Amino acid sequence: MPPLIQLRKPFPRRCNVRNITRSNFLAGVEGTKLLMPALSPTMEEGTILKWLKREGDVIAAGDALCEIETDKATLTLDADDDGVLAKILVPEGTSGVKISSLIALLVAEGEDYKAVEMPADADAGPPPGDATVSEGQIHGVSDTVQFSSMRHAVGKDSGVLSPAVRQLLDTHQLSAGDILPSGPHGRLLKGDVLQYIQEGGAKKSPSVEAKVPEPTPQAQTATPAPKFVPPATELQQQATYTDIELTNIRKVIAKRLTESKRTIPHSYASTECNMDHVMKIRKDLQQEGIKVSVNDFIIKAAAVALKELPDVNASWSGKEPQRLPDIDISVAVATDKGLITPIVKNAIGKGLVEISENVKDLAARAREGKLQLHEFQGGSFSISNLGMFGISKFTAVINPPQACILAVGTARMTLSKSLKPQAMTTVMLSSDGRVVDDALAATFLRSFKKNLENPLRLGIL
Repeated sequence: MPPLIQLRKPFPRRCNVRNITRSNFLAGVEGTKLLMPALSPTMEEGTILKWLKREGDVIAAGDALCEIETDKATLTLDADDDGVLAKILVPEGTSGVKISSLIALLVAEGEDYKAVEMPADADAGPPPGDATVSEGQIHGVSDTVQFSSMRHAVGKDSGVLSPAVRQLLDTHQLSAGDILPSGPHGRLLKGDVLQYIQEGGAKKSPSVEAKVPEPTPQAQTATPAPKFVPPATELQQQATYTDIELTNIRKVIAKRLTESKRTIPHSYASTECNMDHVMKIRKDLQQEGIKVSVNDFIIKAAAVALKELPDVNASWSGKEPQRLPDIDISVAVATDKGLITPIVKNAIGKGLVEISENVKDLAARAREGKLQLHEFQGGSFSISNLGMFGISKFTAVINPPQACILAVGTARMTLSKSLKPQAMTTVMLSSDGRVVDDALAATFLRSFKKNLENPLRLGIL
């Protein structure tokens, strides 16, 4: 007699049936990668100071995403397209974030940001790539910084697509390969898609065949012999110390100063300048309500001397000296995070009052970390003044690729040969011997001294 209950045979597994639990569409949302950009030519890493948006926040083009401390200043990373901040991968306060590292994920508006898929490189971060932002895209805290987002797709649509662009393409069933991109590095922007839809025509973009580099055999390196380490003395074992955390700015300063002293043949020359006329004219201007500093006179005197001797207004290109067309003077400003040198542009074309206003504005924004890149990158000549600290004289390290830096000490009272009191200041010129020889350096100092001791030569206002 057959059993009352017959067990069913297992349902045959069909090879073309997809396991829906592994479907990318159902398992999660593919995010767009937000990478740490290079916000200055010398930047290698940065610090995420603060996230200005939170996970789940809707982002519009131009919205500030986070504040980043670079090797020069604090800048913001702003979005250039719409979307939603899905996942923050690098928390605020994290330092030493390498450029091109993955810091966040974005999705298109309307997608479930909580279901964003975590890429395999979320922890390690991708190798350094094309995440450099051009100078025209770097601005201060309130300006826009464009970021590069990476998305890996299949077929000819593979490329750099923002969440908003992907959503438009999917909604209108369009192919990215049929639309001519206008963004940087051939990036397809939202405006390109909208224009394509409005025109209703096809615009073919030139295809670029990716070349796969051939694998190269790895060279076998010999294991280096262990270095001899002398045993620590009793005094060394008992010594204690406290590590001082370096900001990105101080790291770059240390690196650049070391390179400058190692690679640039520094030459030094100094002279004494009588400041009596400067002090008198400055006092007369103050009585008329015009406030200018001694440093403003020094900047103008240097600019006039550079115009008279254009070969000093030069830099070293790596192979030969190059005379610079503009007299842009970098002025050293001390900040809590390190020394920064904002630039007084076209100093020769400005009077003392305009120079004074420029310096005050630049110095204030330098201390707040709000300088724009073009305001401290470049310059043709540097001035460092420690007179306000009572330093009588010192030597300064050249800021490459510039050829010279002028170190200015305090004005001190001395007696002249006729036993009359006079205010004297020592200035020390550090020059690149490859660009400015000793004779030219001496001629420059003689011209600078003449300008400073006879302020009427400066045009004053």
